[in-house]
Amino acid sequence: MQETLRFAPVGDKAVTAVFGDTIDPAINRRIRHTVQALQTEVGHTIEEMVPTYSSILVIYDPLKKDYDAICDMISAASQTENEIAAADKVRVVEIPTVYGGEYGMDMDFVAEHAGLTAAEVINIHSGTDYLVYMLGFIPGFTYLGGMDERIATPRLTTPRTLIPAGSVGIAGAQTGMYPSDSPGGWQIIGRTPVRLYDGNSEKPTLLEAGDYVRYVPVSEEEFLDIKAHLATYEVKTFYCKESELHGR
Repeated sequence: MQETLRFAPVGDKAVTAVFGDTIDPAINRRIRHTVQALQTEVGHTIEEMVPTYSSILVIYDPLKKDYDAICDMISAASQTENEIAAADKVRVVEIPTVYGGEYGMDMDFVAEHAGLTAAEVINIHSGTDYLVYMLGFIPGFTYLGGMDERIATPRLTTPRTLIPAGSVGIAGAQTGMYPSDSPGGWQIIGRTPVRLYDGNSEKPTLLEAGDYVRYVPVSEEEFLDIKAHLATYEVKTFYCKESELHGR
C-alpha cells in the first residue's frame, strides 16, 4: 500500500513532495517513476528536480503554475505507471574494488566492530547488490541501500580532511563511494580505480539513481593495472530483473 503523498512549500518557487519516512526500495522506485514522468516539464514549468531517499524537491516557475497546480501535477505523475516497473530489467554496474590495507584504512576497525575477520567483511560487503538511492553531498557521491546489518559501523568521530577518490566507505547501515578527493567521515574499507565522476564528460556520473552496484574484489595488482589503463578500461554492466539480484 502506497503512503499518502505530502507536500511542503520551500520558499516561493519550490515544493518538497514527501513519499514516505523510511529508506525503502518501493518508495524510491516510486520517486524515480515520478521524476521520469515529469521530465517533459523540465525547462518549461519545472526548472529543476532533486530526488532524495524518500522525497523530491521540485523547483518551478511560479509565473506558469502556482503552488497548488504544481502539487496536483506531481501527484498525478506519482500515480503514473512507468515503463521501468519492478518486474522489468535494471542496470547493474560492476565496481572492481581492492579491500583493506592502504586502500581501506578502516577495514580492521570495521571487522573488529562487527566481530568478524577482514575476509568475512569483504565477503559480506561484496555479496550484495546495492540500489543507488541517490547521488549527493558532492557530484557523483553514491548513497547505496541494502547493506548487511552485520557490518554496519558508526561514522568516524572526527572526519578526515582528505578521502581519496574512489574510496568505498561505510557509515551506519549505508555504504557508498567518494567520486573525487574530498573530506569525509565514512569508515573506508576499500577503493575502486574506476572513475565515478568526470565533469568534462557529456555524462559526468558513472552511476544514476535506480542503478545497482555490484562490488567485485580485486587484488592490488589488478587495481593498479585497471588504473593504468583507465582510458581503455570498460566498466562491466548488465541488465537483469530485480528478482535476480544478490540480496542480503
